[in-house]
Amino acid sequence: MIMRYWRGWTTPENADAYEAIVSREVLPGIAARNVAGYHGSYLLRRELEEGEVEFATIMLFDSIDAVRAFAGEDYATAYVPERARAVLAR
Repeated sequence: MIMRYWRGWTTPENADAYEAIVSREVLPGIAARNVAGYHGSYLLRRELEEGEVEFATIMLFDSIDAVRAFAGEDYATAYVPERARAVLAR
């Protein structure tokens, strides 16, 4: 099993928007692709004292070949659609 892990940070004002985009659009869109060897995703949210909200996305795959089928040959690069990227602080 391979876990693909990504983190991003938003302002508290953008946190709900980011969570909605990822949980209602991005992750269901990934699931709808029916990539063989993909076993779902988790979206985690954590409020930080520094005035930021941290998100972590965890995706589960059977193999590196399944990751490549999802992300292409440049599979180490994060997949963050522009709509989600627009509400990230970093």
